[in-house]
Amino acid sequence: MAPLMGKYKLAQASGFQHQGTEIRNAKFTLDIDRTIHYRMVVDKLGTTFAALSDPTRRGMIERLSHGPASVHGLTEPFALSQQMISKHIAYLVRARIVIKTKRGRESVCTLRPEAIKTVGDWAFSYRRFWEESFDKLDVVVNQMKKEEVRDDRKHG
Repeated sequence: MAPLMGKYKLAQASGFQHQGTEIRNAKFTLDIDRTIHYRMVVDKLGTTFAALSDPTRRGMIERLSHGPASVHGLTEPFALSQQMISKHIAYLVRARIVIKTKRGRESVCTLRPEAIKTVGDWAFSYRRFWEESFDKLDVVVNQMKKEEVRDDRKHG
C-alpha cells in the first residue's frame, strides 16, 4: 500500500465534496503522513489486543508458549467445537500472534513472540510514564510532610 502524501482538510459532517486533495467546508487540516503511520501502529496493536481479549485465545497462547502444537492438541483442553477452535486460531493468525503451517495432514501452530513483545513495549512506555509521575508525586508528598513538621514546630 503506497503511503498517502500531503495534507487533507477534514470536512464538517455536512457538505462532503472532494476536490483534489482537499474537502470543502473544512474545519481543520490533518497531516495524513503522520496519521497513516500512527494508525497502522494502532491498528496492529488494536488487533493484537482484540485477539488477547478472549480467554480461549489467551489459553491457546499460554499453551503455545511451551512450544508448537497441532490444532487437535489445542482443541483438547477446551469444550468447544473444532469449528470454533479454528475460528479462534484464524483470529490469532490474523493478529500475527500465531503462525499456522501444514505438516502432512496436520496443521501445526507456532507462537510469534514478537507480536506479544510489541504489546509489552507499548505497555512499558506507559509504565515509565506512571513511574515518573509517581516519583514526582512522592517528591511533592515528602515536601509537604517536611513543611507540616516545620509548621508543627512553629506552632506547637
